[in-house]
Amino acid sequence: MNESALTQLDTVSQNSDDAFMASLTPKQIVEELDKFIVGQTKAKRAVGIALRNRWRRQQLPDSLRDEVGPKNILMIGPTGVGKTEIARRLAKLSKSPFIKVEASKYTEVGYVGRDVESMIRDLVELSKNMVKEEMEARVRVQAREQAIEKLLDLLLPPPPGMQPDSNLDTNGKLHYQQTREKFVRMLKEGKLDEREVEIQVRGKTPSIIDLSSGAGMEEMGNNIKDMLGSLMPKKTKSKKLKVPDAFKVLCQEEAEKLLDQDQIMEETLKRVEQNGIIFIDEVDKIIGRQAGGTSGPDVSREGVQRDLLPIVEGSSVNTKYGIVKTDHILFIAAGAFHAAKPSDLIPEFQGRFPIRVELDSLTKDDFVRILTEPDNALVKQYTALLKTEQVNLTFLDDAINEIAEMSALVNQRMENIGARRLQTIMEKFLEDISFDAPDLEDTDITIDAKYIRDKLKDIIQDEDLSRYIL
Repeated sequence: MNESALTQLDTVSQNSDDAFMASLTPKQIVEELDKFIVGQTKAKRAVGIALRNRWRRQQLPDSLRDEVGPKNILMIGPTGVGKTEIARRLAKLSKSPFIKVEASKYTEVGYVGRDVESMIRDLVELSKNMVKEEMEARVRVQAREQAIEKLLDLLLPPPPGMQPDSNLDTNGKLHYQQTREKFVRMLKEGKLDEREVEIQVRGKTPSIIDLSSGAGMEEMGNNIKDMLGSLMPKKTKSKKLKVPDAFKVLCQEEAEKLLDQDQIMEETLKRVEQNGIIFIDEVDKIIGRQAGGTSGPDVSREGVQRDLLPIVEGSSVNTKYGIVKTDHILFIAAGAFHAAKPSDLIPEFQGRFPIRVELDSLTKDDFVRILTEPDNALVKQYTALLKTEQVNLTFLDDAINEIAEMSALVNQRMENIGARRLQTIMEKFLEDISFDAPDLEDTDITIDAKYIRDKLKDIIQDEDLSRYIL
């Protein structure tokens, strides 16, 4: 594929992406999120507006576009109510590079641990994989055609006389071409799948000492790895593979040859800077203990906030693929804020999250909806899983209500883990069916409230046992 064709493909792709984003109004974003997440309308509206503002900013003149920053969001609510899922589904919907990090895993510069800039480098790596997959899809047809030719050369090596200046007669060349076409048909029909061919495959790169374990050393370690890796010769080795496996390897190699690595890097950085979404969870755990009214060791939590601040405000981060500006990355922070309040964050950090939304705790009615309404509802998942074993599982309405009531009760008695409790309870009462499923072919099983109570009554009644099992 020539350069102009690639450029044309990129233009078409960019235009289609712009058209797709233009069609996503905040109302439509909320409707899409409703397919997977129950309730939390305020949070959905907030992320819908934030995503739409990205498209609006792109329509502004250049002089104003760079002045409009992202509307970062702070989500406040207990675990298991949908904070992470909202952010993840939003990124999937908008085809944006997305990464979730936990604020408590970072340490202030000077301490041993990960530095905050590593989240940007991780996001760039993820974006690069996304871009590469998309570009490979564009050249897949051509890569397959070239891989077939390479595979035919291995299965049916051309005779020496096939060169243009050779003395091989016309009949000989025609016979070879006809045989080659016959092999193409056999290859596509799978008649050559058991044959083996010998191809050259890349060997593993020798391991390099990891220098990136300490804070501030990560980028240096990556750079040294890349530098030493580029100096070492690319080793290849001969390997015998069956035709289908060899074809996969050759397709990958031909796709790599057709890709423009500079173009991949350029698109990768652009996508991170303009469309990247970073979800910072457990942000309440980097509030100093003094704010929460407790005492004990405090490994400079406020220092982590101060290190995060320039990343969220907008700064330049050096990655192995180039400089990334974080000015327009959308940051969504989240925390339960049980022992502290958002106002306990340092003022500068608070100011970088102008949109605050509080997510509601889940009730029994919410659990009923979560079990049945979303496209990925748990009841639908378990029914489909057991269907693969020819076990037909049917949940009655009273069973759904019983699961929801038990989940709400256990959450009330113990730690409230939100909707995650549903899966724990379902796994427990479906344990026997899941274990015996391979021996229950063509079996219809109806789950009612009595079945669930019989399976879980001892655990629910014994609070100590419930604490360990549910």
